[in-house]
Amino acid sequence: QVRLAESGGGLVQAGGSLRLSCAASGRTFSSYAMGWFRQAPGKEREFVAAVSWSGGTTYYADSVKGRFTISREHAKNTVYLQMNSLKPEDTAVYYCALGELGWRPTEYDYWGQGTQVTVSS
Repeated sequence: QVRLAESGGGLVQAGGSLRLSCAASGRTFSSYAMGWFRQAPGKEREFVAAVSWSGGTTYYADSVKGRFTISREHAKNTVYLQMNSLKPEDTAVYYCALGELGWRPTEYDYWGQGTQVTVSS
C-alpha cells in the first residue's frame, strides 16, 4: 500500500508563490509517475502537472504552463509543485497522485487527501 501526504497549502495574495510537497510512504515508488490535480468548489477535478519516474518528462496543463514547476526527489520519496504568479483562479484543493504518466485521473492508482490553496485578489 502507498500513502501520499500533501503539505504546503495556504492563503496567498495574487502574484505570490507557494510550494506544495507530497511525501510518499509504503511501497517503493521510484518506478511510478507522480501527478498533481486540483478541484475547485463545484468543478471537476482537473489535471495540473505530472512527472515521469525518472523526472525527465513533465507535463503541464495550459493554464499553469510557465508558472508552475513539478519536480521529484527520489531520496526523499517526495514530489514538489512550485507555484509562482498565483491567480485567484488557482484556488482549489490540490491533490497529488501516483500511477502511470498522464493527464487523466484514471491513470493514477493512489491519491493523497489534498491540501487547500487559496489565492486572494
